[in-house]
Amino acid sequence: MNSNTFRMPARRRAAAALVAAALTTGPAVLLAAAPAHATDGGGKASAVVLRTGLDVSLLNKTVDVPLNVTLNDVRAPASAEKTALTVKLDSVDRNRPFSILRADVATAKATVDAHKAEGYVNLAHAKIHLPGLPLLSLVEVQQVTSKAVCEAGKRPYADSNLLGHVTVLGKKVTVSTGGTTRIAVPAVGEVTLDLSKTHTTSRTAAATALQLRVSVNPLNLNVAEVTGDITLAEAKCESPKAPATHEGGSTGGSGGGVKEQTAKDPVAVKTVAKEQNLAETGGNSMTPYIAGGALALVVAGGGALVLARGRNRR
Repeated sequence: MNSNTFRMPARRRAAAALVAAALTTGPAVLLAAAPAHATDGGGKASAVVLRTGLDVSLLNKTVDVPLNVTLNDVRAPASAEKTALTVKLDSVDRNRPFSILRADVATAKATVDAHKAEGYVNLAHAKIHLPGLPLLSLVEVQQVTSKAVCEAGKRPYADSNLLGHVTVLGKKVTVSTGGTTRIAVPAVGEVTLDLSKTHTTSRTAAATALQLRVSVNPLNLNVAEVTGDITLAEAKCESPKAPATHEGGSTGGSGGGVKEQTAKDPVAVKTVAKEQNLAETGGNSMTPYIAGGALALVVAGGGALVLARGRNRR
């Protein structure tokens, strides 16, 4: 009988230990910190030294030959430094290649990271030629640069600079940045120039050093007319999205972790509010669950005690 008397308190102590374990470990599981996530903001950048959209009409045909080419056209992250562009057109100068652009420097760069997107172009000592005009340059420039910068959370920035003089169809011209200049050459044709064009929005920026609208009549090398557009030194960008800010910020300790959850999870908001209401009584949102678990363990312990007594009586 004495041995049985000493075993019963041991069982009660075991039940009490299980209840204590439930009280200790329960809250730690619920308040585990949520993982943090980071995503790419989606910034974009591009740069191109030369882009043409021209139609070449031939003397011996009734069709137009398209001349759509680019030099150093890059998308971030990339760069290119090719300084010459040579192409061939069917039925032009007996299908021999001709040079559209030659330069000492022709650089295009585009970069993007989580905070900033940037496009940049630098062109120095460059000459542009058209089919049918092998000896006469369409345009010559000493140096042009274009830059577009889009930084998250800031106003985008675009800038284009023309350094030195410009020669169009053999004529040195004085041009004003941000304006339009028209050059007409008898028996050759007409060129309209737009210099240092920039455009910005809340998230994008674009800069073009030189935009030309061409209409010339070479009447040479089987070329009757060349019309279209030429873009020189163009940079573009689009800002990455600014990182989301969490209400209240991080104040350190477990309180900061709970605030982080309340900004994203409605269930967590209700849980925290409940904990605040129970703070005055010394309880929290785990109290009902802990009490229920403790009651179940006590009932189980009591049942085991009754069974043990029954066996001893037998």
